[in-house]
Amino acid sequence: MDFLECSGKVALVTGGAQGIGAAVVEALAKLGMVVAAIDYNAEKLNGHVSNLKSQGLDVHAFAADVSDGRAIVGIVDGIERDLGPIETLVNVAGVLRTGLIESFSDEDWAKIFAVNTTGVFNVSRSVSTYMMTRKSGSIVTVGSNAASVPRISLGAYAASKAAAVMFTKCLGLELAQYNIRCNIVSPGSTDTEMQWSMWNDENGAQAVINGMPETFKVGIPLNKIASPSDIVNAILFFISNQSNHITMSNLCVDGGATLGA
Repeated sequence: MDFLECSGKVALVTGGAQGIGAAVVEALAKLGMVVAAIDYNAEKLNGHVSNLKSQGLDVHAFAADVSDGRAIVGIVDGIERDLGPIETLVNVAGVLRTGLIESFSDEDWAKIFAVNTTGVFNVSRSVSTYMMTRKSGSIVTVGSNAASVPRISLGAYAASKAAAVMFTKCLGLELAQYNIRCNIVSPGSTDTEMQWSMWNDENGAQAVINGMPETFKVGIPLNKIASPSDIVNAILFFISNQSNHITMSNLCVDGGATLGA
């Protein structure tokens, strides 16, 4: 895949301090893009960005919570002013809180939607306003295969991701007239900190691969958990010219775990 068209362009990535977000930041920077990374964890973000800078990559850290709309507007305005026009936005920032609905707290419910849904709205709205004036751009939201399949103890997370998926499709419909494409990449179980947090012991990965009938969770037909690079490659496809006639699409990258549902 030829990514020469990406070189020198500005990309904004949320959730850039760890997991899939950190992998996206590194991949885009190595393609020659100027990458602005947002994350609420300033220490992890600065460490990751410093490491990439030491490799000669053009990466910039912005510590912020995507649920803070005012802060996001200020950051996006600053990136446009100081780094250049944002050509690519990748919404990765997300949080996970698990628990049965009957005992799920108001605080956890609010936090999940504030980051996973409102955060996508905040950043996408700010960035797309600039993209509309240029009639160019690509937005990719990282969803989840949980958005399309009910899961026990994941009611809030699944609902927040489903909302983010539908928001991104509606955004894509509104922005199509401006030649701005909006797509979704929906991972399944991926080898990241978020996935590890759900494992009970060192056999957690195999349990996920095998499936858990007691919670109605199907296993993974490809018999492996995704690596962050598997998700990154799908995102790269959507931001490249290879997908210049694709918008409002949701690409599920889960090894077949949702059986195409």
